Amino acid sequence: MSDSEERVEVVRGVQTLWKTEDWWAVWMAFIVIGIALYCYYTGKVTALKTLAVSAPGKWTSWNQVIAYFQKNWFGYIVNYVFWAVIFTISSKILGFRVKTFLPSFTFVYLVSVAIFIVAANKVVHNYNLEPPILAVILGLILSNVFKFPKWMDDGFRVEYYIKTGIVLLGATLPFTLIYMAGPYVIAQAATVAITAFLLIYFVGQKLGLNKRTSAVLGAGAAVCGVSASIAMAAAVRAKKEDYVFGIAAVIIAAIIAIFLVPALAMSIQMHPGEAGAWIGTSEFADAAGFAAAEWYGEWYASHISPTITIGGVTANTHELTIWAYTLMKVIGRDIWIGLWAFIMAKVATTRWEVEEEGIRPSPMEIWWRFPKFVIGFLIASAVMTAVTVSVDSYTYMHVMKPNLIGPIKTMRTWTFIFTFFSIGMTTRFREFVKFGARPWAAFFIGAVVVVILGFILSHYVFGPIAWQKLPLWAPRV
Repeated sequence: MSDSEERVEVVRGVQTLWKTEDWWAVWMAFIVIGIALYCYYTGKVTALKTLAVSAPGKWTSWNQVIAYFQKNWFGYIVNYVFWAVIFTISSKILGFRVKTFLPSFTFVYLVSVAIFIVAANKVVHNYNLEPPILAVILGLILSNVFKFPKWMDDGFRVEYYIKTGIVLLGATLPFTLIYMAGPYVIAQAATVAITAFLLIYFVGQKLGLNKRTSAVLGAGAAVCGVSASIAMAAAVRAKKEDYVFGIAAVIIAAIIAIFLVPALAMSIQMHPGEAGAWIGTSEFADAAGFAAAEWYGEWYASHISPTITIGGVTANTHELTIWAYTLMKVIGRDIWIGLWAFIMAKVATTRWEVEEEGIRPSPMEIWWRFPKFVIGFLIASAVMTAVTVSVDSYTYMHVMKPNLIGPIKTMRTWTFIFTFFSIGMTTRFREFVKFGARPWAAFFIGAVVVVILGFILSHYVFGPIAWQKLPLWAPRV
């Protein structure tokens, strides 16, 4: 079977608005955003937080969990009904069978609740097993130890869940945050995003990988891991196995980096701002990076100093590490999802396919090919920019973030857990073997360079002029 036959056929015309996962991911995410905005501006924040229910805080005994569920059980019912209704209706329109999707999704949801609870356990939390990481590990164990009926695959909708999550990610990244990040963050993020992508892309070519596989691997290391891998696969019409491998490589690299980068930073007692920036520059998944930053921040606060003062401004060192990480990874690097997707969709359409098929496509082909959920990501960011632009950084951090951005982020976390668990449930260890050594080599050569480059930029280039002075220019955290 040829490459083109193995790739998903692109739907064209007005029917894309209801016949593609891309647009449905946009509609579903904007339903969440619309509900959040309505509740925030009408004073119904309690109702919003009931819908955006999450796990309890760190717990040490099951009595705490039971007490939490006795208080919040209704929120889980509301949350399940919300996801089940909109995912089932849209899946029906997309051609999936309700009688198989709904029970399978119910299984995904119940396991996701269990993952939320287990990840909040103090011991598990101390090992930095964030919910998405725990989800993929559990999914891999279940799928490789037990045999599940084939019909359950209808509920393991990796691309659908992550696309919805990416649009919601845009809502948590208003452009005002990019402005707050400043030129140093943008410069460092751009250096890493461009260097890592081009390095892995060209190393992959030298090792004999095809262009699409190399592009997917490059995006996974350079930008936002799973999200970027899937966005790039859609943009260049890569095979499913390309992004499956990209996701596997990202997850493995992310888990290694959780322990490696903070440990190296601890060995030199790195400034918390620099360490957060290094983690943000080097990590390959948002959840994993946050776990690493959390770990280093707690270590620095307890072993070195809980606060740091510069220019008369005192800041909590734990919070500085988290904020530096957020600026670099969640703001600086993640915005490259849309940029790389657009650039590579244009390259694949106007160059690669002309060379392969000898036919020059119409300009509209770029539009049909471009992943629409990336457009949703940008629109969501623009909407939230309009909402947040009139408030100062203190109001944003202490009022708007917990009561509007926070609930949207929680709903995004649900979609990410659905995604990572589904990845585990649809991946077999034996599939990793068939890829051979070349893609692993290409990805991890790039990953090593990213970690080294991140250290140089965070410690030597921007450390003295930016990250060590973080209390002076970061929003009050």
